[in-house]
Amino acid sequence: MRKKLFTVIGLGRFGASVARTLSGLGHDVLVIDKDAERIRNIADEVTHAVEGDATDDHTLRAIGIRNFDVVIVAIGQDIQASILTALNVKDLGVGRVIAKAQNHQHGKVLSKIGVDEVIYPERDMGARVAHRLASANVLDILELAPNYSVVEIAASERMHGKSLRQLDLRVRFGVNVIAVQHEGKLNISPKADDAIVKGDVLTVMGRNEDLQRLEGF
Repeated sequence: MRKKLFTVIGLGRFGASVARTLSGLGHDVLVIDKDAERIRNIADEVTHAVEGDATDDHTLRAIGIRNFDVVIVAIGQDIQASILTALNVKDLGVGRVIAKAQNHQHGKVLSKIGVDEVIYPERDMGARVAHRLASANVLDILELAPNYSVVEIAASERMHGKSLRQLDLRVRFGVNVIAVQHEGKLNISPKADDAIVKGDVLTVMGRNEDLQRLEGF
């Protein structure tokens, strides 16, 4: 399977983190930013680093942006530049465009101009922290869609010594256990008769309202 080609536009903390992670995973990564210092700081960690203005479609044409599989528009505070860049990238025929939004209105505009996925890093991180603080047994949460999430939850005293069949979480709460971590080992295909021990970490998928009911179990 060939490596994917990614472009990350905007090298703030979020964009730089995405670019470094993708590069570390072995993918080809092109980064673009108007700030020369940001380009210098990351040049040795990615495939290509270009100093330029992505709101100018000539810049994007010159680097062959349409040849990339995914473009991530990670421009920070400049909402106008974010929207213009996303519009240019879509117009130039990139197959998948992901863009960071500062707020709901920004995200709404990005969606209307055809961005394939809008992400809200600050909002999503805030929600994850809030869930961990609000429930002692929730370790992490990943939103899949507006009403669905995957949650890592620590097995409670009530779960201790019972099998997944006995707990019957699907019937009780309408959620699915997709993995169980026990003593540092991850079981990605837990069986119905597998026993749960207090402190095990269950990876559970379901509707947010059902997951919230499970948190108190």
